[in-house]
Formats: sequence, structure tokens, C-alpha cells
Amino acid sequence: MKTHGNGPLRRSRRTASVDPQGLQFPGKFEITAMGAVGIGLEARVPALLAQEAGVQLVADSVVVRPSKKGNFVAVKLRFLARTRAEYERAHQVLRADPEIRYTL
Repeated sequence: MKTHGNGPLRRSRRTASVDPQGLQFPGKFEITAMGAVGIGLEARVPALLAQEAGVQLVADSVVVRPSKKGNFVAVKLRFLARTRAEYERAHQVLRADPEIRYTL
């Protein structure tokens, strides 16, 4: 038995489920949204995910990257999805926004 500090490590009683596509829930996932520069995607993407999709964002996980020519911006962040439905909802909410051109 492995030990940590003063006692044995204990496994969590919480079980994860794996869906047919191989994703494990609950889990932390990365999502990227791309759109034009200057429309505030840096604030818009986290707000949409938290408020519209209702998913929990991972603190300090937002990464913003401009395109080579500076016309577009990619906003990448991590979020917690407890179920496949929450994961899908996050993607649907971003795809529904007319200012977001692509999601990954």
C-alpha cells in the first residue's frame, strides 16, 4: 500500500464515468474560441461559459493569443464539466455567439 506522509493514501469513493468518445466525467477540459480582435473576446468567452453555459471555470486558466497578422484573437481556457451534457453545452453556447468564428 502506498503511503503519503503519516498514513496510507486513500482512493476517492467518487467514481468517474467514461463516455463512448473516451472523455471522462467529471473532468477538466480545454476550449478555444476565435474571433476578430477588438470585440472583447477576452472577457466575453469566460462570461458566456460561466453565465450562459453554467460551467465552472478553472481559475487563472485564460490564455489570449493574437493571430500572426493581428486580425484575430484566440481565447483558450479550462472548465469543469460534470457530465457530457455540460461539456456539449459549453461548446453550443460559444458556437451560437455570432462574434465567435471558430471553436476548438
